[in-house]
Amino acid sequence: MASPEGVLVLEGRPTAQLIADHLREQIIQGVFRPGQQINESVLAGQLHTSRGPVREALQRLAQEGILVSLRNRGVFVPELSIDDIKEIYAVREAVESASANILLSTGPEQIARTCRSVEVTLTEMAAQVELSDWQALTRLDMKFHTSLVEGTGNSRLIRIYDTLAAESRMCILNLRVSYPRVGALVQEHQNLLDLLAAGDSEGLKQAISRHLRKAVDDLTAITLQE
Repeated sequence: MASPEGVLVLEGRPTAQLIADHLREQIIQGVFRPGQQINESVLAGQLHTSRGPVREALQRLAQEGILVSLRNRGVFVPELSIDDIKEIYAVREAVESASANILLSTGPEQIARTCRSVEVTLTEMAAQVELSDWQALTRLDMKFHTSLVEGTGNSRLIRIYDTLAAESRMCILNLRVSYPRVGALVQEHQNLLDLLAAGDSEGLKQAISRHLRKAVDDLTAITLQE
């Protein structure tokens, strides 16, 4: 396995969880490319640790779907197909719609707290649009949606969505695409925030569905052109 520039950022003897978190972000950012094999022994040497925690970290990421473990072949970064993209976003739509229902039933204080959180993210997104930093936009886009799910306080929904968020970022960054509708990005998210603040459950679910299905159309259209 080649040593991707920037992979050696852990010091000391990192735990399996720390290694998993580190690798997840490296994979999402495209340091490890789709189809690339992750060599346990080489990685342990790069991180100056034993193979045990590295093996456990790789197993955790394979369970999440961030890596693929192939019997007698090794562990690889997945190559996401159009069907994968459609599946990821379909599950996101289901989780986010359920989260909208739960969040809007939590009461005005929790709704207001979540609105303040996503409003901060929305302000950051607007600044990144001006800078045309689409990698930062990808991170903030998922932070916005993750905040909506976290607002439910449902630990299982949050855990499920963490993986979906990572896979969504992989769809965008690892396919080397940028937002084709970057000008509308902030407005679409502002609309989601407005509907949440207004307590419009049905309107929010419909807006989530439109937003995510447009994303699928954009991603699959670009993938077909490659």
